[in-house]
Amino acid sequence: MNRKAKTLLVLALVGVVGMAFRVSWNALRDVATAIGADATAATLYPFVVDGLMALALIATLVLTDRADRRFALRVLAAYTAASLVLNYVHGLVPELHGGSVDPGRLADLGKVGWLLVLLATSLPVGSIYFGSDLVAKVLHHRPEPTANAEKTAEIESNRSMSDLGESADEPLAPVADPNPLPAPAPVELPGPDRSALAGAAVPVESARPRRATGRVPQSARPTRPKRTPAELLDEAREATADWKDEELTADRIRKEVHTSAEKARGLRDALRVERAESAAAPEAVAA
Repeated sequence: MNRKAKTLLVLALVGVVGMAFRVSWNALRDVATAIGADATAATLYPFVVDGLMALALIATLVLTDRADRRFALRVLAAYTAASLVLNYVHGLVPELHGGSVDPGRLADLGKVGWLLVLLATSLPVGSIYFGSDLVAKVLHHRPEPTANAEKTAEIESNRSMSDLGESADEPLAPVADPNPLPAPAPVELPGPDRSALAGAAVPVESARPRRATGRVPQSARPTRPKRTPAELLDEAREATADWKDEELTADRIRKEVHTSAEKARGLRDALRVERAESAAAPEAVAA
């Protein structure tokens, strides 16, 4: 659906809601007058009931948390039912229509009238409570990341890992030192054997200070014991037993057995040799 169609759909919904509000206006206003409200309060009473229904509907569309959305739907359902009951009573009791409405008219219906008065008078109080709670939930709402954003982040992560694996398989070129140290100058030693040691050179200690290194803390030391080459090969052989030949890459072996890139390349070559020998053995027996 394009943007123009969506706009027309929203405008149609707003028009239907506005007409429904106008139809319900008379009933709610007359009921408010029947429970003792003055002219101003009776005019504002439809906004209290149907207005909170609209607010609950907007909160349901905005909130993504399951508990908050369920709360907004319950408020919407409760006020919709209350508005339906009041409209039904207004149509059922002709004395509530228009100019014949007098304050306290609902109380003449006995116990049913008392329940209707309780319902009609509790709706404004409920609008204050539930409306404030819904607005607070909407203001404190933080939208969760959509599935497209999570999928994009996963694709970017996989792409970076694949780039890292490809770079690990390629040999690294040596990097030249930007500040090379000068060659050590020969130092002549004093003494009677000066002529024998004339051509010998003693390296002079570099002027560049060495950075002191302390003991590695116990928490930073690797907890996994070192594996021998045979144990590492057995573990790689077991992990790649069901792999195809094209799946046998150094990067995948490195991730599977948790080893360095250099050892992973060695394991890859060893496994490929073993597979080639095992494939050539049946042919030799048949010949």
